[in-house]
Amino acid sequence: MKELMISLLNLLGWAFWVEVVTETPRCTYYFGPFMTKKEAESAQAGYMEDLLQEGAQGITLKTKRCKPLYLTVYDEMGEMRDRKRNIPVFSSQP
Repeated sequence: MKELMISLLNLLGWAFWVEVVTETPRCTYYFGPFMTKKEAESAQAGYMEDLLQEGAQGITLKTKRCKPLYLTVYDEMGEMRDRKRNIPVFSSQP
């Protein structure tokens, strides 16, 4: 039942997500969705730990209500990819 409620909140853009921005590599990650802000905030430490182990630097975290289009946005070389679904986004340039 909880998963259904989270799916509904996410569909409406009311679910909470953890937005993590790193300076090195230049990326924005979205983790979620969560039903409550408290649940999202309690998960932040694990995401921070994982990124530090991967060598990420300049990490900032925010908990917010949103509906991210992509779960991982790479700022380097203009590459964007949805990591969860592994769907590349192609530019319209030839």
